Amino acid sequence: MQYLVKQGDHLAKIAAEHGFADWRTIWNRSENAALKKSRDPNVLYPGDKLFVPEREAKRESAASDKRNRFVVRKQPLELRLVLKDFGFKAFAGQECVLEVDGESAWVRSGGDGVIKQAIAPHAQRAVLRLTGAKASFIALFAIDIGHLDPVDTVTGQKARLNNLGYAAGPLDDEDPARFKSAVEEFQCDHGLAVDGKCGPKTQAKLEEIHGC
Repeated sequence: MQYLVKQGDHLAKIAAEHGFADWRTIWNRSENAALKKSRDPNVLYPGDKLFVPEREAKRESAASDKRNRFVVRKQPLELRLVLKDFGFKAFAGQECVLEVDGESAWVRSGGDGVIKQAIAPHAQRAVLRLTGAKASFIALFAIDIGHLDPVDTVTGQKARLNNLGYAAGPLDDEDPARFKSAVEEFQCDHGLAVDGKCGPKTQAKLEEIHGC
């Protein structure tokens, strides 16, 4: 069947909704070869067309007079966040509270500022609260899981710029001057030609710095 990608979809979520333990069962189908060339499985775009095969029964041999154990190996899904200051220096050892769909856990960033947390494929929203020595919380970030658009779209570019601290404005904001200013600031900081246009070279650098 052909599945039409919606906002908030990513491949692990789609696979789980259709009864597949491993998203690669869908992604590696020849019918998805064209989409695979242009998309990251974690960064799909609303309107993308994805072929989802029918589930097939798997046959295994087993002894009739013994207890048989069957193990399903699932591909783990992980939420990965990176904490850095405006100079792109990592916040190492930062204690945080990470809440995913209402369930909270204490986490600590590594030496590179990275926080990793296993999540369920259907997880939709996360909230990260940074703690401080003199205050209960010093910063709060809300994350819509699976909502990051591809870097070759304006919404994807704005989201990455905003995440990196460049004020590109709301994703539905149609103020071209604000977006252009954010692109110029990013280009200036990273040694690119400053023209305010988010072309292929700027997109590549934006994806590199953002991490996806």
